[in-house]
Amino acid sequence: MRHCLTLDLKPDEELIQKYEECHQPNNIPMDIPKGIKAIGILNMEIFRWENRLFMIVDTEDAFDWDVQMSKLGDMPGQKEWELLMDAYQQRLDSSSDKWKKMERIFSLSDCF
Repeated sequence: MRHCLTLDLKPDEELIQKYEECHQPNNIPMDIPKGIKAIGILNMEIFRWENRLFMIVDTEDAFDWDVQMSKLGDMPGQKEWELLMDAYQQRLDSSSDKWKKMERIFSLSDCF
């Protein structure tokens, strides 16, 4: 299953550069990717355009997003990482969720 999410960074070039530096493989604490894999995420990619982020998360079909993300939040290092990332991110609305799940509206494979 593919999950697509979006989020905005604070519109500050210095903060955006620091955010990207944090996401370089040698700068991410190993607890972060280990936790992501442990809850059943097969792959995760983040793309950026200006201060807009787009994240693609691939999981098994039976993956329950809310349950697994709750488990992830309790794993070593995750709360600290989220707190660090919060300094760079801004919410798209007033809800508590930073990352907003996007709805797929088109797939080329559906056309054939």
